[in-house]
Amino acid sequence: MPRRAVAPDLPGAVAALIGLGGMALPFVQFRPNRIVAGEALTLPAALGARGTAVLAGLAAVLLLAALGRQRPALRLALGAAAGLGLTLALGAAATALSAGGGTLARVSPAAGFWTMLLAALLLAADGAARLEARPALRWLLLAAGVAAVAALLRSGVLADVSVLREYAARAPQFRAEAVRHLRLAFASLGAALAIGLPLGIALHLQRGLRPAVLGVLDVVQTIPSLALFGVMIPALGWVAAHVPGAAAAGIAGIGVFPALVALFLYSLLPVVANTVVGLDAVPAPLREAAAGLGMTRGQVLRQVMIPLTLPVLLAAVRIVLVQNIGLAVIAGLIGGGGFGAFVFQGLNQTAMDLILLGALPTIALALVAGVALDIAVAQLRRGAA
Repeated sequence: MPRRAVAPDLPGAVAALIGLGGMALPFVQFRPNRIVAGEALTLPAALGARGTAVLAGLAAVLLLAALGRQRPALRLALGAAAGLGLTLALGAAATALSAGGGTLARVSPAAGFWTMLLAALLLAADGAARLEARPALRWLLLAAGVAAVAALLRSGVLADVSVLREYAARAPQFRAEAVRHLRLAFASLGAALAIGLPLGIALHLQRGLRPAVLGVLDVVQTIPSLALFGVMIPALGWVAAHVPGAAAAGIAGIGVFPALVALFLYSLLPVVANTVVGLDAVPAPLREAAAGLGMTRGQVLRQVMIPLTLPVLLAAVRIVLVQNIGLAVIAGLIGGGGFGAFVFQGLNQTAMDLILLGALPTIALALVAGVALDIAVAQLRRGAA
């Protein structure tokens, strides 16, 4: 009986092509200090035989994934193990190369590391998606991932990597900017929910207002963030200078206030639109049955329609929070603080390590927030089913 040909797995094959291509690229960049260009090195050039062994192990994992014969849990474990191995190799390479370079030497991850790490994360994400796990298991996997990253950072194995050296020199400032970044993201989300939910309910009840209100919010959403900041700086500056008590209340053309206003304006459309869509989607027979039980219109809205709309509202919260975590970086350009302060400082100094010090935690926060709220939405929908 002829053997059946093994069909390649498409996600696995894509990850394998990305990862194998990354092996030919420089793994790290060694520089005498954080300003000069330095020297690009492959993993074997940085770690010798150990680097070759890491590449061989990664190649085996990628080729196995391309065949698509693993179970989802095994694929998740292989992707996570590959990512961990690459990260440990980065730390070992940084320690080895920095040993003779002094305190000014910098070892940064190069294109090869990021490309191979992307391949490993694609495998892990594909395995997690194929698991079709219940929300409880997904929460556990998310918590385990966050705990593993935190343990890795606290262990000191990455202490000689350039980004961590920049963090060590700026730890108090980093913590302060992290708090500012989170305040910007969550305060603007809270304001958008406080204004957007009642506005969405009003548009559900008064359909004639929808074109005008949603049209205005849609126009605001299309304005580039830098252009919006440029408009608000002189406008809010004038208010602060000419309106009594405005400056004392914190209103200013630069700083935290214009950043909050901009993030609030960008947040309104997803909240209002999802509120309208969710309320409109509640079946009419369900509303009529609630009214038939003697409920008033307000009771039907509060006790029936809004609870059924929660998954859609939570999806809006996810969109807004992830969006605001990313957009809050721009606040650093106008003195609003947050991780954008490191990004723009790094751009001014042509220091990639400083840029990464602001960009990497922003990406991590957005990913964790997005995944966590995805799980929460799935949990609500599962409970409503």
